[in-house]
Amino acid sequence: MSDSSGDGDAAFPPAGREAIRERLAAERAETSARIAALNREFDAIVASNALVAVDDEHDPEGSSTAFERAHVAALLAQARDHLTALDEALERLDRGAYGRCELCGEPIPAERLEARPSATTCVRCATAHPR
Repeated sequence: MSDSSGDGDAAFPPAGREAIRERLAAERAETSARIAALNREFDAIVASNALVAVDDEHDPEGSSTAFERAHVAALLAQARDHLTALDEALERLDRGAYGRCELCGEPIPAERLEARPSATTCVRCATAHPR
């Protein structure tokens, strides 16, 4: 149960909200840059494999290129998920719900938000309801 009444704003005065917004925006920019780099890396792997006839079953390099491609694809999916989480955190900040646990409505400790700015749950709820 998230609190959308704006009570979350009480924990973050305007200057604090602006600092949070800047931190989320900076992390968003870093994540976008990581996505661009991973896209380039993935495209390079695909392009290099297209230049040679790779038979993963018989080519000793085939399995490592398949692994490399899958690994980069997984990192890319993880980075995209993180970007989505950051966008959602910015939306919660705009609504005044940032810093409140979406499950119990209690404030998320500042230490958790420092370590994980896109956190949606307090430590207790995150431990009790792992995703």
